[in-house]
Amino acid sequence: MPKMKTRSAAAKRFKQTGSGKLMRMKANKSHILNKKTRKRKRNLRKQTELDVTNERQMRRCMPYL
Repeated sequence: MPKMKTRSAAAKRFKQTGSGKLMRMKANKSHILNKKTRKRKRNLRKQTELDVTNERQMRRCMPYL
């Protein structure tokens, strides 16, 4: 049986933690930063856990995690 391919886009956007959770970066950090407060921009730097509703789809995109 041939190997399954990993979706490159998903591999670039999601990382797996040691406990097996998928992590993603937060949105709204790329442009129009003048009107956003320092606190808001600082909190956008952090990674957050992927929502449970999307996790099954993303695991299917990355079969070798």
